[in-house]
Amino acid sequence: MAAERLVVIGGDAAGMSAASQARRLKGRDELEIIAFERGEFTSYSACGIPYWVSGDVQGPDDLIARTPEEHRERDIDLRMRTEVTEIDVAGGRVRALDRASGDTYWTDFDKLVIATGARPVRPELPGIDAPGVHGVQTLGDGQALLDSLDAVDSRGSRRAVVVGAGYIGVEMAEAMLKRGFEVTVLNRGEQPMATLDPDMGELVHHAMDGLGITTVNGASVTGILTGPDGRVGEVATEERTYPADVVVLGIGVEPEAELAREAGLTVGPHGGLRTDLAMRAVGHENIWAGGDCVEVLDLVAGRTRHIALGTHANKHGQVIGSNVGGGYGTFPGVVGTAVSKVCDLEIARTGLREKDARAVGLRYVTATIESTGRAGYYPGAEPMTVKMIAEHRTGRLLGVQIVGREGAAKRVDVAAVALTAGMTVEQMTALDLGYAPPFSPVWDPVLVAARKTVAAVRGAGS
Repeated sequence: MAAERLVVIGGDAAGMSAASQARRLKGRDELEIIAFERGEFTSYSACGIPYWVSGDVQGPDDLIARTPEEHRERDIDLRMRTEVTEIDVAGGRVRALDRASGDTYWTDFDKLVIATGARPVRPELPGIDAPGVHGVQTLGDGQALLDSLDAVDSRGSRRAVVVGAGYIGVEMAEAMLKRGFEVTVLNRGEQPMATLDPDMGELVHHAMDGLGITTVNGASVTGILTGPDGRVGEVATEERTYPADVVVLGIGVEPEAELAREAGLTVGPHGGLRTDLAMRAVGHENIWAGGDCVEVLDLVAGRTRHIALGTHANKHGQVIGSNVGGGYGTFPGVVGTAVSKVCDLEIARTGLREKDARAVGLRYVTATIESTGRAGYYPGAEPMTVKMIAEHRTGRLLGVQIVGREGAAKRVDVAAVALTAGMTVEQMTALDLGYAPPFSPVWDPVLVAARKTVAAVRGAGS
């Protein structure tokens, strides 16, 4: 009996996790695996690129979890620099382009995994493609940026403009600061970190100012101006221009789902592929999709959303590989947990913001507290601000945001578990969390916030 053929489109987290898990469950005599990757690297951490650029990570080898050769040693036919340009769902085949030779060819499949990832948002602005303007989506992007920084070093001035103040933007601002650049962040929003409520984003803004990073809110970029040498020289907004020797785009990403959409697969309201709990493409028994190209269910809001994170992508891959390999797995959804930092400031969030709760018609209360990450008398105790959002009357936890120094970010994991379990803030106050003065006050900041939120729920009345 001939082996089935699995074709995987995309050689990073979701795609190669799926291929590897399927191979663990089925040998080559049962399952042939062919994977296509249009780039030059596989199974790498894009999240680590800012830390490579800053010099904290030597990279890029340090960011690669598994090389193409290691995948091939596991009987996965991995074809690098080969881009899938068409999916023929009815015919059970994909068309591939060998980017080195220019040759195209068709490959049949019995089962298909789509893991095409996300593409960085790159607005159509004058000068956006000028030398010295960089995105940071791939390892190749990271190397190109480092090469550009070396070129800047030879010119004398060291001015970096970061466009966007989300996770990528603040992390790249830190990287540029560590490399000795004068850093300006141009942010279209009300405050940095739009994944937080504005009052919490303001804390990030103040901290960035304190680090010497100039953050300009409400700044809509209108174009990139070049100098006599053709390289970037200034970034123009509606109000003024900002001198720049290098520009880093940190505007975010969107699902890379056009290939699947053209093949007739279902795409959701945020542009990502729709899947069932087993990560199957909706309406297709033998096609799966995972990673940054899909939409996921928000367990708190009850709606789908697009979240590009390696944590989700690897879980998707494990679920897909289990199902392809004859096992069973599901991915129930997410609560929207994310952490980041800018220098020593830690930033965390999970669940809904205030505007998210309003968007789905939820009435809510909020409470914000200030505490410390250790007992106040213990050396090194640093301030921490926790904001909690709970449903009106029921007290069901809806979201938590934390901004502070050492020990702040990972406290959000307690809230993530509580959200997943559907806990109320009153139930949270009884959580048996670890305590010792070097790690926490007697009342952990998350529990202090829960107690204050309970009072807000009780005081809100009907």
